[in-house]
Amino acid sequence: MGCCLLTGLIGAIDEAGRGPLAGPVVSSCVVWKGMPESRVTVNDSKLLTEKKRSELFPWIIEHAYAVGVGIATHEEIDRINILKATLLSMDRALINTGIRPDMLLIDGNRGIRSFPTGKPIIKGDRKCFFIASASIIAKVVRDSIMDVYHNLYPLYNFTQHKGYPTNAHKKAIGEHGVLPIHRRTFRGVKEHCAE
Repeated sequence: MGCCLLTGLIGAIDEAGRGPLAGPVVSSCVVWKGMPESRVTVNDSKLLTEKKRSELFPWIIEHAYAVGVGIATHEEIDRINILKATLLSMDRALINTGIRPDMLLIDGNRGIRSFPTGKPIIKGDRKCFFIASASIIAKVVRDSIMDVYHNLYPLYNFTQHKGYPTNAHKKAIGEHGVLPIHRRTFRGVKEHCAE
């Protein structure tokens, strides 16, 4: 993947969970000290199986210089909108590394407030090893949160769809109602909310 010639402390940020109807948006910032010598093949987390992500997660944690995770809750998403909440979670992820990298690569087309010189890269999770590693951390963390919610609300089967607007999820909302973790400003949920 691209971004292979970078040196110094390289931070990379990606998020998971912009599209779901329930749960938080989770971002990860992974800081690398140059390109790791013994690296495995990583890719956009959405292109990997759950098993492969679970295998890569501990490898990234072990080999990265620092890892931070930032979360914006469903309440924050409803209050400030999903874009602002996503950027907030990215700021939190960078801050939670405890590191100020020399360079910051950000998946998408927007920068973040806490690192204004960061470089946005559209579809960076498919182009760049560093961003792909952040996408894996964010996805695994968010999925684990949704698995906990599944245990609390088994009728909604969050382990299967992770809160995304699948037919099964929308059917569960219609049959069982809106949960406290649903995003009430999202289409597919707000129609079921009491006035």
